[in-house]
Amino acid sequence: RGDRVAIVMPQRFETAAANIAVYQLGAVAMPLSMLFGPEALEYRLQHSEAAVAIVDESGIANLRAARAACPGLKHVVAVGAAAGQGDVDWADALGGDATPFEPASTGADDAAVLIYTSGTTGPPKGALIPHRALIGNLAGFVCSQNWFPQAGDVFWSPADWAWTGGLMDALLPTLYFGREIVAYQGRFAPERAFELMERHAVTNTFLFPTALKAMMKSVPHPREHYTLKLRAIMSAGEAVGDAVFAWCRDELGVTVNEMFGQTEINYIVGNCGVYADGDARLHSAWPARPGSMGRAYPGHRIAVLDDAGVECPRGTPGDVAVHRLDRHGHPDPVFFLGYWRNEDATRAKFTGDPADAWCRTGDTAVMDGDGYLWYQGRSDDVFKAAGYRIGPSEIENCLVKHAAVANAAVVPKPDRERGALVKAYVVLAPGFDASPALVDELQQHVRGKLAPYEYPKEIEFIAALPMTTTGKVQRKLLRLQEEERARAAPSTLGP
Repeated sequence: RGDRVAIVMPQRFETAAANIAVYQLGAVAMPLSMLFGPEALEYRLQHSEAAVAIVDESGIANLRAARAACPGLKHVVAVGAAAGQGDVDWADALGGDATPFEPASTGADDAAVLIYTSGTTGPPKGALIPHRALIGNLAGFVCSQNWFPQAGDVFWSPADWAWTGGLMDALLPTLYFGREIVAYQGRFAPERAFELMERHAVTNTFLFPTALKAMMKSVPHPREHYTLKLRAIMSAGEAVGDAVFAWCRDELGVTVNEMFGQTEINYIVGNCGVYADGDARLHSAWPARPGSMGRAYPGHRIAVLDDAGVECPRGTPGDVAVHRLDRHGHPDPVFFLGYWRNEDATRAKFTGDPADAWCRTGDTAVMDGDGYLWYQGRSDDVFKAAGYRIGPSEIENCLVKHAAVANAAVVPKPDRERGALVKAYVVLAPGFDASPALVDELQQHVRGKLAPYEYPKEIEFIAALPMTTTGKVQRKLLRLQEEERARAAPSTLGP
């Protein structure tokens, strides 16, 4: 009981079965991406002191390479084509014992899942998720999917089931409600996504903003080519932006419900198109506003805090935070138990006593008079240029509205006079080529829509943006690259 069990598999039946079985054993499931190399696996297996790993052919080679440095890993269960490469094969284990299984009696605060963060703000930390959070997430999930489930609902998401987005925003809640979920192991491609949704009559989905942008650029008018049954789209991980919002509404016929949460505190803010009353009659819920990440999901206490931990006036940017106690004064069930073996990091997440304090998300937003939040970026992605506060999301969203731009990331470029210049890294859409004329056109495009100080003074075309495995743009890597270039540049100052 309490042992950590690594699950290194893609979207497949055994992944779902393994997660649920581990919870019922009273052990702790540790989902790990099949994309992890030996070093990434070794760090997590060592740090978590995992005792068992369940792995298929997608990860067995890397896991075997990491195992020598993980003496605590006692058993490797091989699934599918990995048979014969572990200590026991999944198929043999299933056929070897017919004894009826008695689930362990677990409590609400017992650990269920250990998920390592994607490391956007430093080394990966293991967030320990209790059983109560698996149920606590459901209210936000139901809202974000326009009151899931409805008759005939079928779910699909390309989100990896090894991450919070795929596991707790797709797989587990769909199965909890007894509905079908489509599993697909191929790489994401816009046309393939539409084909899957058409073939399986998908009604509900979770798509990262980066995926929606790619779909928008590759298939501008999807309903001319595909017969879709979509009724709800949830999107999270980055700001959706009004360009993608309008495309989903006009071309897919669905108002996208943006959602905001973290591994540590999931499903805290978002939108909801419809809700059902006690007689199962559907009504309009709160309207989504283009460019807004939504407002607090029912029960959560949400605020925007300044550096001193004081709530900001409406309209003032600050750090999005959620209180450990909900609107009724009870402990909010979505909260994590803490970071594995890292009490200092756990306490640093809160403004005070973790049992009765605000928990900072590290994301900057503005709350308007109606309680809607407007995302500006990770707190460490927001910067100042010539004294102006620059949030990258607004500029990136503006760039994506141009036909030539598939995706974009905005970072500061060090400048001796102004502290920093606004620089944009741009991924071109198919059919467009980089040129000085296009740079000027994109600059004028932004200058004509946003404030003069927000247009990118420099644009660099790039084949692909650096991304985390959870679909988030790693602006930090681009920012560090700019800082390194600045250090290497010859000084223009005299002796």
